[in-house]
Amino acid sequence: MSVEIVGPEAEALLSWSGLCAAIEAGHRLPRAEIDDLFLYRGADTLLDRAAWIDGLGALVKVATLCAGNRELGLPTVNGVVTLFDDKTGVLQALVDFHLVTKWKTAGDSLLAASKLARKDSRNILLVGAGVVAKSMVEAYVSLFPDARFSIWNRTAAGAQAMAAADPRLTAVSDLAAAVRAADVICTATMSTTPLIRGEWLQPGQHLDLIGAYTPAMREADDEVMRRGSVFVDARATTLHHIGELIDPIANGVISEAEVKADFYDIAKGLYRRTSDDEITVAKNGGGAHLDLMTAAYILAAWQNR
Repeated sequence: MSVEIVGPEAEALLSWSGLCAAIEAGHRLPRAEIDDLFLYRGADTLLDRAAWIDGLGALVKVATLCAGNRELGLPTVNGVVTLFDDKTGVLQALVDFHLVTKWKTAGDSLLAASKLARKDSRNILLVGAGVVAKSMVEAYVSLFPDARFSIWNRTAAGAQAMAAADPRLTAVSDLAAAVRAADVICTATMSTTPLIRGEWLQPGQHLDLIGAYTPAMREADDEVMRRGSVFVDARATTLHHIGELIDPIANGVISEAEVKADFYDIAKGLYRRTSDDEITVAKNGGGAHLDLMTAAYILAAWQNR
């Protein structure tokens, strides 16, 4: 049996609507078995993420994070994605790591926005000017074709450079005012202290919280979580793993039971906005099961080209 090698050229075959449909379909299958392994060498990290979904297949995604690569002109994050046949365990494909990560991360938040953001949303604020923010512009436009984007970054030059490269974007310096004016707020930073304050929020807004992925990281304060209806992509990968949920639960601001739904509740009709005034908050945890659903979608698109 030959092993497919799927590179970045497969991106031309993909669509955001197709990916969202694939992720939603993946959550109608039996609940995923997932696990992560972290190894450390000083400031460097080796991350091994694995998932198995009965009826879809198995995936192992390995990533190295080496901060010193910046000085060498190399990407700080590198890796490989391996897909295995569900029935036989035979290696099916090696899929481009950066392609899977880009589409998984953006697709996760896009699916959340498609269920939770008001359909008339137009003003979108991006907090952070990195690779993920660029991907979210593409993703959101597929859902909100008339969207207008503002971008804020800790370093103003980063926001200005991104805005200069894309006429749909406007750099802003006043984060509080930008949050108040937005329909959708998307955070994609490496912050360990909250950037978004609940006192700034307005009725009907939707927040996509992407950046935080460790217990020490947060992008939104306790008041955000208290005022908002909180949703997650997967309870298993967020509630006890990410500071965004760990801290407000430990502080008694919210309880685990108050997390409204995760993607496995979509089929039950629970992952949804219930009023135009509701403030919805979606935490993107990005577990390996989402990598598996995304990689399987990419492989199918490649094989059907």
